[in-house]
Amino acid sequence: MKTSQETVGRNSTTITGFILLGFSDIPSLQHLFFSVFLVTYIVTLAGNLLIIVLTLADPALHTPMYFFLRNLSFLEMCYTSVNVPKMLGNLFSGDKAISFNGCAMQTYFSFFLGGAECFLLASMAYDRYVAICKPLHYPVIMNRKVSTGLAAGSWLSGFLMSFGHTSMVFTLPFCRSHEINHFFCDIPPLLKLACGDTSRNEMAVFIMAFFFVIFPFMSILMSYICIISTILRMPSGKGRRKSFSTCSSHLMVVAVFYGSACIMYLKPNSSYSPETDKFLSLFYTVITPMLNPIIYSLRNKEVKGAFWRMMQRRRSH
Repeated sequence: MKTSQETVGRNSTTITGFILLGFSDIPSLQHLFFSVFLVTYIVTLAGNLLIIVLTLADPALHTPMYFFLRNLSFLEMCYTSVNVPKMLGNLFSGDKAISFNGCAMQTYFSFFLGGAECFLLASMAYDRYVAICKPLHYPVIMNRKVSTGLAAGSWLSGFLMSFGHTSMVFTLPFCRSHEINHFFCDIPPLLKLACGDTSRNEMAVFIMAFFFVIFPFMSILMSYICIISTILRMPSGKGRRKSFSTCSSHLMVVAVFYGSACIMYLKPNSSYSPETDKFLSLFYTVITPMLNPIIYSLRNKEVKGAFWRMMQRRRSH
């Protein structure tokens, strides 16, 4: 009797590339999708770049809160650039091929930046916790060294998570179809193409995703429990509104990003649905990076003030 390893070895083939099916099941909408995603990509880059320029140019925004926001905007520009240009090229040219190494790099950077965002959002929540719950100690606790350390730790955490995820998937033998039913190289559809029993790999991916998603999410949750408790005890209604306004933008971003990510990566593999996963992936790869600068600019008086001050300086010159 042949062992399962022998069977896998016999059936596996060396794959040099994959085909990203994307949205090829609805060919009549390819050009519409291209136009919509192109506009979204341009708005995302322009909006996040504007946030970076404003927070650098205006001295009033040289605080830890806007240092983290600047990191988030740069991260979002990188994140959306990992997948969207390739998706636009596929929609425009119809060439849906991607090399094996290109697919591995896309997976690596997607999880690197996604993991970094999880911890960066947690760092931003901690910053708001200190600002509202310990305002007198805020300059001492959130000094430049601590802020830089939290941001660097967020990027490093994403690097570690992505390295583990990518290694576990791309060392597997692939013996099934080389067609990936997705618009980028994501782990769930890749595991569907692997040979043999991938349950251990799926469990390892789940455990790593659980730690790198749930741990920062619980940190955010605990921070906001303390923040809301402190806000409700404030005697001034004006003070409560001002404190909550500084947190509402962050809460909206967290809800959109974590909501889609948790549904995507923490659900049982048996409930995998290509169409649902593609829809959810659009939220955190395309929609969230575009919404972040809009949310922070429309709901933040300091950012809007910095924008108008910059426009006035340009007019005066």
